Amino acid sequence: MNQDFLDMESVTLELTSEELERVDDIAFANHRENRDAALRELLDQWLKGRDE
Repeated sequence: MNQDFLDMESVTLELTSEELERVDDIAFANHRENRDAALRELLDQWLKGRDE
C-alpha cells in the first residue's frame, strides 16, 4: 500500500451551519453518510471550478 499521503499537510476548515448541512446532504445522498467523502467531493468540485 502506498502511504505517501502520510507526508501531506493538514488543513482546517471553518464551515457555516448552511455549508455543514450541504456536506451532510451530500454525505447522506452519495456516500453512505461518510462526511469525509462528501468534503472530498466538494473540494474536487471547487478545484475543478477554479480551472475554468
